[in-house]
Amino acid sequence: MKEKQKLPEAPGPIGIFDSGYGGLTILEKIRTELPEYDYIYLGDNARTPYGTRSFDVVYKFTLECVTKLFEMGCQLVVLACNTASAKALRSIQQRDLPLLDANRRVLGVIRPTVEAVGAMTRSKHIGLLATSGTVQSNSYPLEIHKLHDDIVVTSEACPMWVPLIENNEHKSEGADYFVRKNVEHLLAADPKIDTIMLGCTHYPLLEDKIKSLLPKEISVVSQGEIVAKSLADYLQRHTEMESRCTKNASIRYFSTESVEKFSSSASVFLNEKIVAEHIDLE
Repeated sequence: MKEKQKLPEAPGPIGIFDSGYGGLTILEKIRTELPEYDYIYLGDNARTPYGTRSFDVVYKFTLECVTKLFEMGCQLVVLACNTASAKALRSIQQRDLPLLDANRRVLGVIRPTVEAVGAMTRSKHIGLLATSGTVQSNSYPLEIHKLHDDIVVTSEACPMWVPLIENNEHKSEGADYFVRKNVEHLLAADPKIDTIMLGCTHYPLLEDKIKSLLPKEISVVSQGEIVAKSLADYLQRHTEMESRCTKNASIRYFSTESVEKFSSSASVFLNEKIVAEHIDLE
């Protein structure tokens, strides 16, 4: 960890970070819920995917991106990435924020999802569809059992889903095969499941396909609206942080990779044309 550095103290935009494009599904819902705020979206597309990387590497990459957003004036950063939330959030909150700036905050997407899903299940059997990294981290079962020790969580890793989405193949017959395979495997592992969490920010683009394979009594929980409402509640309860977030209804997009590719691929996730800017993390 680097020594404590001087960061901008003035109010600034809310930072939204993801290893790639999936966090755009979170950003879209946050902007709908909180349209008046300024936002910076940072996608570490040059080093994606994070899901297959070790805890140490994900922590290092995530900390570099959070630090960059702090340097750009963000007082609050949301890790709109399940892998980063699972593998890096706690370390950054406990170890690094006191050194960087104890008044800044970094929030994740797992805790709000867990808090919401516990109230939705009737059978107390929940399914999780996520990347291999999120499944291996065991973060969702651990967080759920902190709040609901009687809930059974069954996880299914879906390693092909993100590549299919990021290559705009999620509407293809190939995607149908892999989605069906993973959903059927999850339901076979626990037939009592009545609620399924989409534990990756890419997966809302497959939500209709997933629902078409499920009985009507099984609910599908997507993270975007949950995280957006949780952030709104957080800002309402923490007025000292809310006052440190600027409100000009602006949004800037940054990528560590090709801005042309980012701008083009982002249209898969957002229904608007965007112009991205390149950023180096050095």
